Amino acid sequence: MGTYNEEAAVATVLEDIERVTDGQAEVVCVDGSDDRTPEIAREHGARVIEQEPQGYGVAVREAILAPDRPIVVTTDCDDTYPMEQLPEFLAAINEGYDVVSGDRLYHGADAMPAFNRLGNHAFAAVASVLMGERVHDTTTGMRAYRRDVVEDIEWTENTGLSAELLIRPLMRGYDIQERPIEYAERAGETKLDPIEGGAAIAKSIVKVCLEERFR
Repeated sequence: MGTYNEEAAVATVLEDIERVTDGQAEVVCVDGSDDRTPEIAREHGARVIEQEPQGYGVAVREAILAPDRPIVVTTDCDDTYPMEQLPEFLAAINEGYDVVSGDRLYHGADAMPAFNRLGNHAFAAVASVLMGERVHDTTTGMRAYRRDVVEDIEWTENTGLSAELLIRPLMRGYDIQERPIEYAERAGETKLDPIEGGAAIAKSIVKVCLEERFR
């Protein structure tokens, strides 16, 4: 997880992860907070890597490359994702998938602000056209990856990293499964400006798709 001022939710997320994995997960939080997030995360057994705030992608890229585990799982730290489905994601990787990606939009994502929901549908539509393959949720924060996938690809995006983490593996022929998940209302305040952030994500989707198409 990349964490930034999520003291309202991080304890709940970490407790849920510990519960559903029987305490077997190594949790890495790359943190740039100025509140109690890193302290709370450490109290709940997470490994915290502190850095100056540099954006979503910088933090998450560091987090996914830090643990030496055969399966790497990403999630957000705002209590929007269903940690009880983590065992399903791990089982799917063990069955042979390279990436398992949570599809928030399958069930409607009613807890998501309407503008964000419309934007996420648009991101998926643009990516699907550019890739020539249908995807449903390009910017979900809940995914599981086989270790070699995250190590073999050079990740370049920041705000658009979530989309890149799906697009590059898919366009390189990795076996991807999108799995429906429920999506809850976030705890605490959002840090992403929907206009500025949405424009950055759209730009990343086009850039990454074209790079992969012509690599």
